[in-house]
Amino acid sequence: MTGDDVAFAELARQIAQTSGFTVGAYKDKCIRRRIAVRMRACGVHTYDDYRALLGRSPAEYERLRDALTINVTRFYRNAETWNLLRRTVLPALFDQPRVEVRVWSAGCASGEEPYTLAMLAADLLDQAGRSAELSRLAIDATDIDRASLDRAQAASYRMEGLTELPPDLRRAYFDAAGDRQRVADRVRRRVQVRPHDLSREAPPRHDYDLILCRNVVIYFDRAMQERLFEAFTDALLPGGYLVLGKVETLFGVARDRLTLVDPRERVYRRPE
Repeated sequence: MTGDDVAFAELARQIAQTSGFTVGAYKDKCIRRRIAVRMRACGVHTYDDYRALLGRSPAEYERLRDALTINVTRFYRNAETWNLLRRTVLPALFDQPRVEVRVWSAGCASGEEPYTLAMLAADLLDQAGRSAELSRLAIDATDIDRASLDRAQAASYRMEGLTELPPDLRRAYFDAAGDRQRVADRVRRRVQVRPHDLSREAPPRHDYDLILCRNVVIYFDRAMQERLFEAFTDALLPGGYLVLGKVETLFGVARDRLTLVDPRERVYRRPE
């Protein structure tokens, strides 16, 4: 182990102990790259110097935590996946006899994913003359990043963030608010925004019909990915669906417990 590696390991331990962020669960290159961003911003050049800076400036821990979390998202990201959910998965879920349709958006960032799903559910039910049934939908939207959660809670977005959203959804489920667009109340009420650390905490509940965790687990190391896949599987009801990102691959114990529904869109189902 080089001196640089030793200094990085000391920094990682300090971050974990002080902020609760589990650095070791994430891929090493990803973490080092994001720490380097904060080091440059603070004008320091070594891990030891940055560790000393963190000791003097608690506010830097918050800025570092924001830099370490991954928040690349937009409405209707990867349209083919949403079209599949719109066409196949949501109709199946709302045709089941259970009172609630429970969804978990794990790693929701600033809320575009859970609100997109809520809009698709509203549109499905509105088109079928079943608008009142939207109250059956309950979405847990979770993330580790406090700034992203604040934006998700506000549910207010710039128009340029909606460019990939189908125009019919944009017209029906947003209200103009100055130079921004706010998610309509009946849709926003279906989403419960809350903090959650995938690397440390158990799923919020264990009776989900659908779990969305797209383009999140790729930033964790292999052992953590396997643990998360198994946790997602345990959190699904029989017949429930898991949707991953298009560059993510299911492996470990969970691979034998879930059925692949669509290989291109990375949709899996827990057998009934």
